[in-house]
Amino acid sequence: MKTVPFPNAIDARFISASLGHVQVLNNIDLSLPAGQWTSIVGPNGAGKSTLLKVLAGLLPHTGAVALLGQSLDTLPRRRRAQQLAWLGQNEIAGDDLTVWDVVMLGRLPHQAWLAAPSAVDHLAVEQSLRATQAWEWRSRSLGQLSGGQRQRVLLARALAVHAQVLLMDEPLANLDPPHQADWLCMVRALIAEGKTVVSVLHEISFALHADQMVVMANGCVTHQGACADTATHRALEAVFDRRIAVHSLGQQWVALPRN
Repeated sequence: MKTVPFPNAIDARFISASLGHVQVLNNIDLSLPAGQWTSIVGPNGAGKSTLLKVLAGLLPHTGAVALLGQSLDTLPRRRRAQQLAWLGQNEIAGDDLTVWDVVMLGRLPHQAWLAAPSAVDHLAVEQSLRATQAWEWRSRSLGQLSGGQRQRVLLARALAVHAQVLLMDEPLANLDPPHQADWLCMVRALIAEGKTVVSVLHEISFALHADQMVVMANGCVTHQGACADTATHRALEAVFDRRIAVHSLGQQWVALPRN
């Protein structure tokens, strides 16, 4: 049953961040609704991944971020790890670890120090591996897998956390079209459970399946709104210099190159 205890999963106020000596985010003010899927889109260099890392508490920044109503600065790290799951780009994981062990890492926030995994942990790992269709590889090492297979295992690790909020940076990378479609179904199932998903996507037509869209350019948010709104479509077209156009296809919106 879907329950949403907080109106916003994440609130960010006056967020600025730099990478090296280059300012990447410029005074961003943003609220991401709980129990919905928000996609973050924009051209290369817009600051999308940097923003997602700030929201996850992975990068230093100025301003304030709140997760489910509590400041990230005061939220204990263990509690944060239970409430928020992260899937990043090009994540490094031990190639010598088995797939099972990699996904079990997602259960660490729920385990006592040096405690053996519980039956609940084992069930969570199995369910996550089956959900990403990676169960048959559970005994193989991560280094034996293709890029797409690795991505599905890392997605399973994020799912195994059973977090209320999931942040995913380019989760469709290396996935073939059928598994991209599977990912879309999985996100919708998470939303139906009351979870919150925030994803950075380059696949604009997939991003338009989300409930909300955040459009970024030059380290700023240029628009936030429902994916079905005409204003969102116009903002999306504008940020890509009108080289794409949003069209209705059946009951879904798609982005196509403009003729």
